[in-house]
Amino acid sequence: MEEIWKQFPNLTENQRNQFTQLQALYTEWNAKINVISRKDIDELYTRHVLHSLGIAKVMEFQPGASVMDVGTGGGFPGIPLAILFPDTQFYLIDVIGKKIKVVQEVAAALGLTNVKAAQMRAENVQEEFDFIVSRAVTNMPDFVKWVRGKVKKQSKHPLDNGILYLKGGDLTEELAVFQRTVLYDLADYFEDPFFETKKVVYLPLKYKT
Repeated sequence: MEEIWKQFPNLTENQRNQFTQLQALYTEWNAKINVISRKDIDELYTRHVLHSLGIAKVMEFQPGASVMDVGTGGGFPGIPLAILFPDTQFYLIDVIGKKIKVVQEVAAALGLTNVKAAQMRAENVQEEFDFIVSRAVTNMPDFVKWVRGKVKKQSKHPLDNGILYLKGGDLTEELAVFQRTVLYDLADYFEDPFFETKKVVYLPLKYKT
């Protein structure tokens, strides 16, 4: 928790309260519906919350922007990002209905009015978004196929609209076909050993394959 306060010193009291509530909420829901591995629940703030907020080190979402979180599971990275960017609209989807129930209940308990969640496959979403975020749900070539055509072409952000993807390990082969990919090492921002191989993969809309 202290690391979140250090990394994001301008949080409002309400945002701090929302982040503080996450441990109890996820512990309670995890006992009913397993959305976080048992060994990880004690490391919630490092391995899930702070990891999700790694995207915010790369991109500060603008007020009025829209972001879709594909394969959100129990709400990561979408819920922490929605707390951090209360004026940005987040749409969290997953194919597993019980996980979406957890997302909806957590968002309601936190009073997050900028979160919608649905049991949905990315391919079936009809809307377009400024950014699409996710956390290692599949390999990048398949992920790009899922979300193709769902990114708005006009950007209000410093970077082109596109994909922001949390993933670890050696991504050289997986990303070889994407010429405009930019990798951000989370170890440059966070000291915990957990982040040594973790990255944010940024793939702008105008990707070439």
